[in-house]
Amino acid sequence: AIISDLRSRIEHQGDKLEMAREKHQSSQKENKQLSLKVDELERKLEATSAQNIEFLQVIAKREEAIHQSQLRLEEKTRECGTLARQLESAIEDARRQVEQTKEHAVSKERAAQSKILDLETQLSRTKTELSQLRRSRDDADRRYQSRLQDLKDRLEQSESTNRSMQNYVQFLKSSYANVFGDSPYTTYLTSSPIRSRSPPA
Repeated sequence: AIISDLRSRIEHQGDKLEMAREKHQSSQKENKQLSLKVDELERKLEATSAQNIEFLQVIAKREEAIHQSQLRLEEKTRECGTLARQLESAIEDARRQVEQTKEHAVSKERAAQSKILDLETQLSRTKTELSQLRRSRDDADRRYQSRLQDLKDRLEQSESTNRSMQNYVQFLKSSYANVFGDSPYTTYLTSSPIRSRSPPA
């Protein structure tokens, strides 16, 4: 019974040993696969490390480029600020100049309007004076024409009277000559000043 029990235990231990051996073989296979995976992961790690180094270099370069860009941006920002202030100053100067020009233009326009009003007033006054002068001239022309016509009428009347007097004197001379003949009185009449004063026919 003891031998049988020991044999049973040995068989059981042998089964356990076989199972352990199988597990050990399985573990070795798994270890080998794990070693292969580890090797592969190490290679990948090395590749990744190399890539990381490259990435770090690229990142360093990019950070340097970003730093330079930041410096240029700050410089451009300062320049933009300076230009903005200059622009504001120029706009303010331009606004003042525009206001001054506008005020000057308004002042000139007011002066021009005032001058236009003065000229219009002078023109109206001149037109009124011209109209008065024309009326005065027309009145003077009418008076002159009237007086001239009056003088012509008086001259014609005077000439008619002179002709009548000459005819009458001539008649008297002829009458005296016929009545008295060649006497001193007839000679006096013939040389009378009335004849010499008579106007020409």
